[in-house]
Amino acid sequence: MISAIVRTLFLSLTTSLCAQMAQPNGEPFPKPASIKGLQVQMIDDALALGIHHAGININLTALLDLEKKPANPKRVVDGQEFSFNESYLKSLDGQIKPLSDRGVVVYVILIAYPSKQESRDAVVIHPDARKDYKYSVGGFNSKTPEGRAWLKAVSEEMAARWSGARPEHGRVWGWIVGNEVNSHWLWYNIGRKPMPDAVGEYAQAFRLVHGAVRKASANARLYIPFDHHWAVGMHGISAEEATPGRDFLDAFAKQTSDLDWHVAWHPYPEDLGNPRAWADKTVTSAESTNKVTFKNLEVLCRHLRKPELLFKGEPRRVILSEQGFHLLLTPEGESLQAAAFAYAWEKCRRLPLVDAFIYHRHVDHAQEGGLRLGLWRNAPHSVVTPHSKKKIWELFRVAGTPEWETAAAPLLPVTGLKSWAEIKGEP
Repeated sequence: MISAIVRTLFLSLTTSLCAQMAQPNGEPFPKPASIKGLQVQMIDDALALGIHHAGININLTALLDLEKKPANPKRVVDGQEFSFNESYLKSLDGQIKPLSDRGVVVYVILIAYPSKQESRDAVVIHPDARKDYKYSVGGFNSKTPEGRAWLKAVSEEMAARWSGARPEHGRVWGWIVGNEVNSHWLWYNIGRKPMPDAVGEYAQAFRLVHGAVRKASANARLYIPFDHHWAVGMHGISAEEATPGRDFLDAFAKQTSDLDWHVAWHPYPEDLGNPRAWADKTVTSAESTNKVTFKNLEVLCRHLRKPELLFKGEPRRVILSEQGFHLLLTPEGESLQAAAFAYAWEKCRRLPLVDAFIYHRHVDHAQEGGLRLGLWRNAPHSVVTPHSKKKIWELFRVAGTPEWETAAAPLLPVTGLKSWAEIKGEP
């Protein structure tokens, strides 16, 4: 009799514990003190800069362990077993945990870089992506059963690891699904397709990631990322290679109106090589503008308040997950770069839908098309080794602090404005 009672209690307790473990983490999304963020390269320096948001790239292709090494974690999805590269996961822990432990809201940017290994890319990257590898980022394989199973499995593995249930790994709050998905031939390559097909392929991938994240966290946020093209496509690029962000966004919203999602926008200046964000000549505040940059960022925010884009009566939120300002090698170059950041910061202060301004880059990168966007210079003859701070570093440090007004004021004449109040916000 006693044995039967003990067994019943044990089974009841086990069932209860399993039920609790199966529940997603219900903590609310944090409310950081400011929008200041950075795509982090040097953790100590980022913390010294006082960031509240951090962007970290994750290469899904590198996470796939085709050899299924015994020491690597496994997960079975849709009848297939997948194995994950634990050493890479641990290296990501080493970036995420020191930041999240200090209260920084971490956003991971899920990317499928081509490995140029046919067996690996066949699982991770969309099978319609061009085969010559003359593209930067692959689109997720949402077309084949194995590809969908992999995306679901790796998303569940990551979401469980960084949901807060395993604090030894750190915490992720934001999941940016892909990269500039409206550029589906270069920056999210799924092959040449008309827009309805491109949107459908991406929406299917997004649903898989969304479902995986929701199993682990009730309030983590998922984002769809765009470049800065709005009502007009990329110049010289066919409609089957890239589409206007506005049109892609609206089509995606129709297919996913049942899901909670948000927008990750990249409001680079119209000319990435000109840091004068206030001087964009082709953009306007009209709905038909060609691009949405910092100068007219209110266009995106206004659009998201349209009834058909609301979710449960509220507009989708906005993060600026990749943007920076080029350093011209001229006497006024450093002041122009710093003034561009001051202008952009003041713009965001006037847009209540913007939750985060994640600057790109931390350090200049020698292989970024000649752009020098960093807060730091890279060392001569290196790719991304930090060398010395630029003027923008100190301005970035004081952003969001009581020191800001004094530090930014000398940069106002550089922009041609008489007052920051001239900057247009939401009407």
